[in-house]
Amino acid sequence: MELSHSHAPLGVSAPHMYYTCPEGATVKLLCNQRGALKYSTDKLQHNWLFTQHSDQLCSGHTRPRNIGHKLPAGVSIGSSADNFWLIMENVTYADQGRYCCMALDIQEANHHKVLLQRQHSHIVLAVTPRRNGSQECTYVDPTPPGGAVPVALAVAACVLALLSLPLILVLVYKQRHSVRSSRRAQELVRMDSEAQGHENPVFLGGSPQVKTRTVSQIMTRQSSETGRHLLSDPGTPLSPPGHGDVFFPADDPIPESPDLL
Repeated sequence: MELSHSHAPLGVSAPHMYYTCPEGATVKLLCNQRGALKYSTDKLQHNWLFTQHSDQLCSGHTRPRNIGHKLPAGVSIGSSADNFWLIMENVTYADQGRYCCMALDIQEANHHKVLLQRQHSHIVLAVTPRRNGSQECTYVDPTPPGGAVPVALAVAACVLALLSLPLILVLVYKQRHSVRSSRRAQELVRMDSEAQGHENPVFLGGSPQVKTRTVSQIMTRQSSETGRHLLSDPGTPLSPPGHGDVFFPADDPIPESPDLL
C-alpha cells in the first residue's frame, strides 16, 4: 500500500457560507476540497447533512430532503476534482437551515471500510418570501482572515476607550476641583488681608490720627489696666510731688502717645 504523492491532508471549505434564496428558487450549495487521500488506493466519498437549526452543528444522519439511496425529485449531487455541490430546486421554508458538506477518506480492506480522514464545512441557507422579480439566490462571502485583524484592533480600541472614559472623567473632575480650591484659598487670603488692613491702621497707608485725652482719663485707664494708680504711687519716675503744685495741668489735654497704651 503506497502513500499518496501529496503530503497535504484532506481539507474542505465553503467559498460562500451564507445563502439567501426566495421561495421557489433553485440553489446550488458549493464546497471546495483540497489535499489528497492518505493512500492511493483509498476512496473519496462525499456526504451532505442537514439541520433546520442554523445555530447548531450537523449531527446524526439527517440528510437534505431525506436523501437516501435514491435522490428525490428536484435534488442532485455532483463533484469534480476540486469541488462538490448540492443542487435543490423549488426551495421552501422547510429547506432553510444549516448544511454540512463532508469529504471522507475511506480505506477498504478485507471487505471492511475504515474511515481514515473526515473533513467538513457548513453553509447556512435562508429562505425569503417569493418575489415577482428575480428568483436568483444571493450569498455572502466569509471575512478573509487578514481582514479580521483590523476589525479586532478597532473593537479592542473602542473597548479600551470605553473602559478608560470613567478614569479620564475622574481626573478632569479632580483637576477642576483643585483649581477651584486654589482660587477659593487665594480669595480667602485676600479677604483676610483686606480685613486686617481695615482693623490695623498700619495697612491703610495713611498716618494714624493722634487722639487727645486729659490726664484724668489717662490715669483712669492706667488704673483699670494695672489695678492701681501708677501716677499716684510715690517712688515712681512719673509720680507727682506729694504737696504743692500738680505735676501736670489737670485740665490741659495732652496728646496720647501710642507708647503709653
